[in-house]
Amino acid sequence: MEIWQSIQAGPGALLLAAIGGSAPEVWQQFVAGMQQTSLLEYIAVVAGIVSVWYSRKEDILVYPIGLISTTIYVYLSFKYHLIGEASVNVYYTILSVYGWVLWARKNKQEEHVLHITFSDQRQWGQQLAFFGVLYVVIYFCLVYLKEAFYEGVIPWADAFASATAYTGMWLMARKKVESWYWWIATNIASMPLYFVKGLVFSAVFYFILLVMAFAGLVEWKRRASRQKVYMSEPA
Repeated sequence: MEIWQSIQAGPGALLLAAIGGSAPEVWQQFVAGMQQTSLLEYIAVVAGIVSVWYSRKEDILVYPIGLISTTIYVYLSFKYHLIGEASVNVYYTILSVYGWVLWARKNKQEEHVLHITFSDQRQWGQQLAFFGVLYVVIYFCLVYLKEAFYEGVIPWADAFASATAYTGMWLMARKKVESWYWWIATNIASMPLYFVKGLVFSAVFYFILLVMAFAGLVEWKRRASRQKVYMSEPA
């Protein structure tokens, strides 16, 4: 109950409660949550980890495997009143089909058309605007849903995790290096969000994804730099 009250209070209180506010209580909740983890949550987590592994390798299997995880999380998010996250996973499912098509596209030489690239200044501006608009829209929608239907909704935290995830998925479909920055933000925000909802294994899942996101960022930066050199070489 103490952790839940801290979450409702705001970001500072959430960080204190989830990291160092009451270590014995947090540990007890972690152990209890792991023991109560459902088979569906295990499947979603494993599929999600495998999917991110393939995205780091620029392998198109990221999408069919990721669809397993996202469809399960749509159900789990609604069940635990994580409405913003539910919308994210619906969006993931749609964008997975879109990304799958883009990543599979080839030219007449049977070469993949889409390559990993860096965002320019204009594209960075578009990303920030996209995130800002989404955050505001999702936040006020969640405030309404909290008052009308879902008392357990946490608007500020859920909106941030959702808006960063929307942005990251959009950029990943376009093979932009910067997608990993948004994934890192999503994972950091999602860990305490899922933990306090009792989805402890999912909180661990997002910690694993956080580590993998840093590795993915390094890998995609390397590939984008190599592609940039290749494109600048005379034909």
